[in-house]
Amino acid sequence: MTERKPPGVSFESFVDKQIREAMERGEFKKLPGFGKPLDDDSAPYDPLWWIKSKMHREGGAVLPPSLALRKEAEDAVEAIGRATSETQVRRILGEINTKIVEALARPPAGPLLNLKPFDVEATVARWRAERADG
Repeated sequence: MTERKPPGVSFESFVDKQIREAMERGEFKKLPGFGKPLDDDSAPYDPLWWIKSKMHREGGAVLPPSLALRKEAEDAVEAIGRATSETQVRRILGEINTKIVEALARPPAGPLLNLKPFDVEATVARWRAERADG
């Protein structure tokens, strides 16, 4: 904890003294980011910088609903490739198709959806054929 500013000492010299003493004790070397370059300050100011920084550190992302659904549809296709049973494939397709149909009925904000429900029977047939070949 820092000491109180003595009377009669200007604030600036008091602060400068505190900083100098902390530097001599090596207190700044313990700070995160010590010795690393500063972030680029040439970018325009973003009032939400701290939210974006936290999201980046924690690996989160916020997409518009239409893009989030497109991503979910891509993830569903990957999940179908890893599925071990036809029941699992049909469940995955049923879940994503329900979301796509709801989004088509009430278009979400953001870019165009550019999705249509998956053809369940054709997808299941492809899944069976891939299992038979491999």
